[in-house]
Formats: sequence, structure tokens, C-alpha cells
Amino acid sequence: MGNSVSVVRLLVLGTIRHLGTAHGYAVRQQLEDWRVETWTTVRSGSVYHAIGQLQKEGKLRAVGSEAGARGADRVAFSLTRNGETEFFSLLEDALGSFELTHLSAGVAFLSQLPVERSQALLSELRDKLRANRDFLSRLAAEAPKDGAVPNTGDLLDLWINYLDAIANSVERLVQTLSSGPATAAEPRSQKESQKANQSSSRGRQKR
Repeated sequence: MGNSVSVVRLLVLGTIRHLGTAHGYAVRQQLEDWRVETWTTVRSGSVYHAIGQLQKEGKLRAVGSEAGARGADRVAFSLTRNGETEFFSLLEDALGSFELTHLSAGVAFLSQLPVERSQALLSELRDKLRANRDFLSRLAAEAPKDGAVPNTGDLLDLWINYLDAIANSVERLVQTLSSGPATAAEPRSQKESQKANQSSSRGRQKR
């Protein structure tokens, strides 16, 4: 699965999980409110496609519907047990990624993990980023500086600075987690999320 697909799936699952239940339009609106278009390439079509695919895979279940603005019913979804597992798997993968958009999707849902787990994942990523930066720095010391294709010296310099910047940002995240900000939300466990979804579903059935 490519990073772009993983990003969309993580954002869709995370948004529905955050809202408890949601139809595709509500997911799209929430993502727009979060301004994800400023740091991803996620588009409306990819959101609806991901919802359909996740439902086929048994990671989302339909829990109700409401009339849409144009007449067609909007089907609301919640995460299944497999959906919860998929969400946390995608989240942890994203928090180990060197690719900025993929990592950003993980950071968006960082509070859904226990603080200790978030610190461990980000510390591991920071160390890998710095190890790769140091490896490229050794290569750069021996790279030609003549500017000929493929301009190896400048390419290495670009990546060294990129890795260093991301590593420093990740280090600041680790330090923020260590300080335990009072505004940090307590992550909801998989069991708690499932209970909330079940209660919400029962409430709609009674109505």
C-alpha cells in the first residue's frame, strides 16, 4: 500500500473514530475544517473511495442513514473491531515515516495513542532520521562538486537538511509529550470506542 493511500485511509478512519459515526459528507467537511488540503493531496473523491473500500473490507459498518440535501440518503458509518485495529496500525506506521505528508497524518492523531507509546515511536523515528542524515553526510564528503548530472552533491545536501529539520521537529514533539501538557486529550481505547459506537447505534435504532 502506497503512502498516499495509507494517508487517506488513516484520515478517514481517524475522522470517523473522532466523530463516533459519520457519513462521507461529514468526513469531507471535517477534513476541510482541519485544512488537510494544506498538507496533503487528499481530495473528495479519494475520501468516498476509501470509505467504500473500507466498508468492503469489513473495517467500517453502516449504522444508519439520513436524507441528503439532494434527496439521496447519506449512510453513516462507524469503525468495526477490524477498523479499530487498522486505524492503530496505520497510525503507528505513519509515525515511523520519513515522508512528511505521511508523518503529518500520524501526528494529527497522536493523542489517540498512550503518551508512552507515542514517545517511543517518535524517539525511534528521530534516531533513524539522524542516522540516515549522518550516513548521507559521509557520502556528501566524497561526492563530486562539479554540478554534473545528477548533481549528487546538491541532492545529498538537500536530503541532509530535510532529514535534519524533520528530526529536530520530531525531537520537539517528544519533548512536548515529556512535559505532559495539561491540554492533551486522554486517548480513547479501542474498547471504549467500540462501546461508544454500539451505544450510538442502539440510540438510533430506538428512534
